[in-house]
Amino acid sequence: MALTSSEIHVSLDIGSKQHNVAIGLSSGELLDEFEMLHQSSGFSEFFQRIKAQEDKFKLPVAIAMEGYNGWARPLDKLVLEKGYKLLNINNLKLARFKEIFPSPAKTDYIDARKGLELFQLSSHLPLIKGALQEVPHQPKTNEILKRLTRRRRRFVNEKIRYMSTLQVDLQAVCPGLLTMTKDAENMWFLRLLGSVKHLTKLATLKETALLKIKGVGKKFAQKIQDWQPTAFFSHDIEWVSDMILEDVQHILNLKEKIKALDTDILNHSNNSDIASYLNSIPGFGATSCAELAGEIGTIDRFNKESSLAIYLGMAPLDNSSGKFNGAKQPKHVNTRGKSAMMCAVDHHRKGSVRSDTYYQKKRAEGKKHNQAVRALGRQMIKVIFKMLR
Repeated sequence: MALTSSEIHVSLDIGSKQHNVAIGLSSGELLDEFEMLHQSSGFSEFFQRIKAQEDKFKLPVAIAMEGYNGWARPLDKLVLEKGYKLLNINNLKLARFKEIFPSPAKTDYIDARKGLELFQLSSHLPLIKGALQEVPHQPKTNEILKRLTRRRRRFVNEKIRYMSTLQVDLQAVCPGLLTMTKDAENMWFLRLLGSVKHLTKLATLKETALLKIKGVGKKFAQKIQDWQPTAFFSHDIEWVSDMILEDVQHILNLKEKIKALDTDILNHSNNSDIASYLNSIPGFGATSCAELAGEIGTIDRFNKESSLAIYLGMAPLDNSSGKFNGAKQPKHVNTRGKSAMMCAVDHHRKGSVRSDTYYQKKRAEGKKHNQAVRALGRQMIKVIFKMLR
């Protein structure tokens, strides 16, 4: 990121309901500072006061804020729409900066002015390198994929929690019921549970009623009938049954929502260059590719492949001292992107002889499964970076 020698600097200390703004010049002169509300009137005032300084000095504007894509929304998007340069303040490096150059007091206005100091020092002091990261424009498709895939992951995690509770409850109140299926998440099994008003009714369902349940054919109907003579229900089934059936309905609803999201994700993935390129890699599934496209946004954010590797959690950082050589996990990791990358790489190596050979080599060196997958992922990042560039 290159800051021009002469420009108007704007620094925001982001809050949940209001933000503190400091406007200054590259020379360090403070031009204006004020408090703005996080609403339409506050946004209008913000841009009007910046425009006044822009018209006065005839200089380009660079705006830095901490918490890009967080509490700053939708102000960050409005800044980009106005054509101003937007920079994200790295919160970890800002914290280190405040430790080294502390202020005598702490207020929101002082925090806003700290951003102006970062502007001044970022091109001179190596310690500040990377503290201000320019936010490039991202394709709208990838922004949509980011929201859709994050929503999908939230539903999946919720479904997993409900399924875990459901299986424990079923095992407690009706031992043997789960033996009819290898996976309690099977749709026919969930529909079977949801077909009755009380779980004890499962023991008396006739074959004709069973065959009317979608997904229950003669094979599963026979399994259910074989179980019915030995069906046992604990004494607490009387009040637990309603809870279980409510959870079953919730799981079915979540599965429908996930299915609908999958359709939307696939449609938008077809319009995403990143998702399309990633989808050409054997083993990289549609969902993982969409997640990666959404979390990466644009490859222009990364000036080298090692930065992308750190962002996706595929590259540890050196942590050595004296004769000790070690490594540590970086804190600047996108956990959602890392999860999608781990899943995609693990599926990829199962269908690629060369990649699986590399994985097995790392396992033979004593690395655990996740470590070996990350090592393979680090090599895959080199390929992905070249593809997207």
